[in-house]
Amino acid sequence: MDVQKFTSDAVETWFQRLDQQLHLADVVDGQSGAAMSVGFARYGKGESNPWKMTYDEALIITKGKFTVEGPDGPVTAGVGEVIYLRKGTDLVYSAPEDTELVYVTYPHWLAATEKSAEADRLKEWHPAQ
Repeated sequence: MDVQKFTSDAVETWFQRLDQQLHLADVVDGQSGAAMSVGFARYGKGESNPWKMTYDEALIITKGKFTVEGPDGPVTAGVGEVIYLRKGTDLVYSAPEDTELVYVTYPHWLAATEKSAEADRLKEWHPAQ
């Protein structure tokens, strides 16, 4: 389909980081034929995740507030705001309150991470129960 709509309520498979209240769900991925990834994330209050960007990413906050701690200090965004992250950046994602967001990556975040020195970090993720 050339035009599609997605909602977080319709997602069938969420992935969870370790035992955290931190969940991701791709809705557009490498199997879709698109050149980018699109998905939803849900972070419980106080949850954080250190990461090294192996792709460019935009985060669109849809509920709560979200902070990204990068080399130049923290950047916090609220509902309707966007945070842009550049490939190669070491950072920490964190949620000062319950947060939901949409992420858009180029190229596909999973494929880029699998081919990088950060590939072992993918072992932290499992299908949510």
